[in-house]
Amino acid sequence: MNPTRATLLAAGSLLLATQAQADGPLLWQNNSLSYLYGKNFKVEPAIQQTLTFEHASGWSWGDVFFFVDQKFFNGAQNGAGDSRSFYGELSPRLSFGKLLGKDLSFGPIKDVLLAATYEFGEDETEAYLLGPGFDLAIPGFNFFKLNFYYRQPDGNRADRDGDGKPDGSGVWQVTPSWSYTLPAGKSDILIDGYIDWVVDNDASYHSNYHINPQIKYDLGKAMDWGDKQFYVGVEYSYWKDKYGIQDSAAFSTNQNTASLLLKVHF
Repeated sequence: MNPTRATLLAAGSLLLATQAQADGPLLWQNNSLSYLYGKNFKVEPAIQQTLTFEHASGWSWGDVFFFVDQKFFNGAQNGAGDSRSFYGELSPRLSFGKLLGKDLSFGPIKDVLLAATYEFGEDETEAYLLGPGFDLAIPGFNFFKLNFYYRQPDGNRADRDGDGKPDGSGVWQVTPSWSYTLPAGKSDILIDGYIDWVVDNDASYHSNYHINPQIKYDLGKAMDWGDKQFYVGVEYSYWKDKYGIQDSAAFSTNQNTASLLLKVHF
């Protein structure tokens, strides 16, 4: 997928959301643009600037999360010889509670869903994920989601020996995501993020986990510009065996870094 196609996906998501709002199935939506600057990245160039578009929405049938990153390497190049790259994910979930019109809550579980994700990026970096998802009711959290995926890599990620065929049969992944708000004077601190934990190996993808929270101060609320609109903070990234590449003395893939963050919601 090229950057033009990624941009079209983002625009298409917004168009679909706008149209659906007029017709009724859209319950809510939130969009944002972020700027990040960080150092000490692995696999790719160490210094990166990233522009991120995010879209989240709730529907009468479930929910959707979409994002696309455009990374800039400050004049350096990645292994493919590019001075920039992009990566994105499209993650729709079908709610069995909404589709059946029934309350499926039990214990800490609020709803049961079918979760899917399509990952796309440079150099045919693709993967398809599908499995059960759960919305959890955990005191204090704005939301807490837990998805279990069967992950099938595709493109260059799956064909590392270059024979034109996938090298492995797929792996399992566990992905919790959360949002938590802490009062801070006349404003708030928002802590949200996710963990991607690939729990097993196949021939093309090594087990790994990526812990990626954001800690953000609601500067817009503090300055009376409007709450939940403008944030400043940091994004932390710890990624063991990044991109499913096993860390070694010859090639370090264990990433531990933080980036400065500016984020605007609209």
